[in-house]
Amino acid sequence: MVNVEEFAKRLNIIMDFYQLSAALLADKIEVQRSSISHLLSGRNKPSLDFVLKILKTFPEVELYWLLNGVGTFPKKSILKSNQDTPTLFSNEKKSTVEKKFPIKTTLENPKEIERIVIFFKDGSFKNYSS
Repeated sequence: MVNVEEFAKRLNIIMDFYQLSAALLADKIEVQRSSISHLLSGRNKPSLDFVLKILKTFPEVELYWLLNGVGTFPKKSILKSNQDTPTLFSNEKKSTVEKKFPIKTTLENPKEIERIVIFFKDGSFKNYSS
């Protein structure tokens, strides 16, 4: 459960960081101004749509920090650059991949893929099941 008072405090931190008033925040994330007012006063809980709009508009905001205060704001980069970021098709050494994905399959013990989930930057996802 999201603590409404704590969420309002974190929303105020975001507004202070970006130097936005409640009205400007509402305009920027394309919600009604009353929505911001109700959240800041603790009257309403944030909707999923509201949270996704915050995350999409402000990429420095971490989801877990926004919802329950776990993590940091602004988001700190774990990797030094995008070049260090492994991708599905990158040519990494096998030992590095095995460290990240320790599941091993053998002919005696084959593993089958149950589903694949692809997450998009806009917050949506696509689920593929076998």
